[in-house]
Amino acid sequence: MLPRLLTVTAIGTAAVLVGASAAQARPHHDEPDELTAVLETPALWDEDDADADDPAIWIDEDDPEDSVVIATAKEAGIYVYDLDGEELQHIAPKPAPGDDHAPGRYNNVDIVEDFELDGDEVDLAVASDKGMDDLGIFVIDDGELTEVTDPDAGWVFSASQEEIDGEHSAYGLTTWQDDDGAYALVSRNSETEVALLELKAREDGTVGWERIRELALPAAFTLPDGSTWTTCDDPGEYAQVEGMVVDERTGTAYLGQELVGIWKVDADLTGEPELVDTAAEFGQPAVYDPETDECVAGENPGFGGDALRTDIEGLTIYRTKGKKGYLLASSQGDDTFAVYELQGGNDYVGSFAIGDGAVDGTQHSDGADAVSASLPGFDGGLLVVQDGDNTPEGSDEASTNFKFLAWEDVAERSGLDLDVARR
Repeated sequence: MLPRLLTVTAIGTAAVLVGASAAQARPHHDEPDELTAVLETPALWDEDDADADDPAIWIDEDDPEDSVVIATAKEAGIYVYDLDGEELQHIAPKPAPGDDHAPGRYNNVDIVEDFELDGDEVDLAVASDKGMDDLGIFVIDDGELTEVTDPDAGWVFSASQEEIDGEHSAYGLTTWQDDDGAYALVSRNSETEVALLELKAREDGTVGWERIRELALPAAFTLPDGSTWTTCDDPGEYAQVEGMVVDERTGTAYLGQELVGIWKVDADLTGEPELVDTAAEFGQPAVYDPETDECVAGENPGFGGDALRTDIEGLTIYRTKGKKGYLLASSQGDDTFAVYELQGGNDYVGSFAIGDGAVDGTQHSDGADAVSASLPGFDGGLLVVQDGDNTPEGSDEASTNFKFLAWEDVAERSGLDLDVARR
């Protein structure tokens, strides 16, 4: 593992000051307006080791009504849903390599379009596999997934199965493309690292990857009062990234460091990361209690922003025209989604919550994905979010699932006066 940052880097110091300034300038919304989902997918039950996590929307350009949502369910594998939220396909996780090892655990998933493979241009679904420290790569054909992962591609972060068993393995994921190729950004569980991988077609029709470079975000920060702050977690675990998205029009990656804030950096991981916003808990002291396996927080000094409550989770982009659009971030701690302008300095627009309606509301959301193309039943585009508490509190059994929303509803009913892409 890479050595940890014991003192804040120059990157971290500059970013903290930028984030603090942005937090003071933006509007504050005490009571975000609620809107409701159009429909939901079937429940995934904890008792079945099924835990909904991250969705990706694949658009069928020839027949938009046949577009699908591809979603991870951690130890339960990958599910494919139609636009009515009905299950079309289930892919089981990879089996454990031995009795003492963990099975596959798909965490995040994203789409690659028009990838050249075996003489054809195909669309791919690419998922991070925390249990195996690798990727799962699937060709999408008429909405159906077929695995094409190179079995010899190797591990993303680990040097041995023993390291994989320590679970400092592949975690969050997003994909992006430019004129030179297709790439995946993959974060590392319990660490601050993010790796850039280039996806490579093999002569046998499989797809592997080549590591290009790695970025380590700060694990410690100098606060405005001169003190040094680190996030509180289990011993040996650091401020990891999970939610990520790339704005391909500007080549900018947005990285959600769960207990810290949202960073932006060049998608090829060059240049200096900059903090777009920080969590409200940024700078709040906390001490790990081994008896309760919890962090006991002290008084919040107020150095953080006011839009995000930890954990900061699923990031996605809704595009309008030109380089305009919105960056959405799941603020898990208060069950809202924070909205930022995509262009310029990423000004904060406001936040919204998804309440009870035809289906129940959304809480503790992990992953999210948005497209701006209108689809049948979803005017102005589709927003899909994970619901981390699908069953009402107090139920004997816990479940998760995914909620589908029409972007036009989000724009009109969130109270934020958001734009709608017209195509």
